[in-house]
Amino acid sequence: MKLIPIALILSVCLTPAVATAQETAPEVDEAPSLMERGARLFMRGIMEEMGPTLKELEGLAQDVSPAMKNFARNMGPALRDLMTEVEDWSVYDAPEILPNGDILIRRKPDAAPMDRPLKDGEIDL
Repeated sequence: MKLIPIALILSVCLTPAVATAQETAPEVDEAPSLMERGARLFMRGIMEEMGPTLKELEGLAQDVSPAMKNFARNMGPALRDLMTEVEDWSVYDAPEILPNGDILIRRKPDAAPMDRPLKDGEIDL
């Protein structure tokens, strides 16, 4: 029974301290710190410097876009077929363009042998 009055007195005494602690909490809408302002100025400077270059790149992309669409339309099916034929691109060297315009893609000398036998008319170079 003696504990109830002590608990009541303590709760009344500590209530103003809790209310005071809540009032002194920092405001969320404070002014930005020097670091934030510096970062914003830095980013604004980068955007101003990169602006003309990005606009030039956008113009170049618009100029190249029709040619790329034409290339994708014409070469898309052939590239899709090539992608289904080649299982692992890491066993091939970089493409080599011959003087007559032919393109060779050679297997690397240390590549594992092919799993399937060659079809009629195919040769291993």
